[in-house]
Amino acid sequence: MKNVDDLIESAAELAARGLSKGEIADELNVSRETASWLVERSGATTQQTNQSGQESAASPAGGPQDIHVDWSAIGRDSKRMGAIAEAMADLLVKHGKDVDLTIGIEKAGGPIATLIARELETDLATYTPAKHQWEEGDIEDLGGTFSRNFAGIRDRECYIVDDTITSGTTMRETIEAIRAEGGEPLACVVLADKQGLEELEGVPIYSLLQVISVGKDE
Repeated sequence: MKNVDDLIESAAELAARGLSKGEIADELNVSRETASWLVERSGATTQQTNQSGQESAASPAGGPQDIHVDWSAIGRDSKRMGAIAEAMADLLVKHGKDVDLTIGIEKAGGPIATLIARELETDLATYTPAKHQWEEGDIEDLGGTFSRNFAGIRDRECYIVDDTITSGTTMRETIEAIRAEGGEPLACVVLADKQGLEELEGVPIYSLLQVISVGKDE
C-alpha cells in the first residue's frame, strides 16, 4: 500500500466481505480508531473524474494519528517468515529453556507463533482478542477466547507473539487472559512496536523494530 487512499480502498473491501472494524484494524495493522475512520471515509468518499475520464477517489483530509506497517513482503514467503521467526525467537531465549508454550495472537500472530514455537521447541496456543468482535462502543464489554484446538494454558509459563503493537490494548488483554487461565506470561515479542514499550503489566516487550512517530501535534 502506497498511501491513505489505498488504505481506504482496502478497508472498504474488507468491510464488504463482512469483517468487523476490529478485524479490519488487525488486517491493516492500525488502531481501532483508525480502522473506524477508514471505513467511514470509504463510505463518504465521493468519486471524481480525472482528465482521462477515469474515476478516482477524492483524497481524504485529516484523520487519526497512526502509522501503518505493511509487512506483507515477509508474510507472503515462508522462507522469509522462517528467518524472521528465528530472529524473534532469539529475542526470547534469554528467559531460559523451561518455557514450554508459545501463544500467538490471532490472526497474524498465529503463523508467526507457529514458527517461533518450532524454533524454541514449545507447544502452541492461540488467542483471539476481543477486538475481532468490535464495531463500535466499549470494547471492555467483549471478551477474547483461547482455541481448544491447541495447547492448554493452566499452570504454564509462556511467551506471547503478535505482529505489531499499536496501542498495547490487545497485548494487555492477552496477558490478563493468560493469567486468568492460570498461566504466566514471561515475555512478549512482536515484529514492530509503534509505542516503544519496554513492558506491559510487568511483562517485558521485545520487538525487531520500534516505529515511533516524531513530530508535534498542531
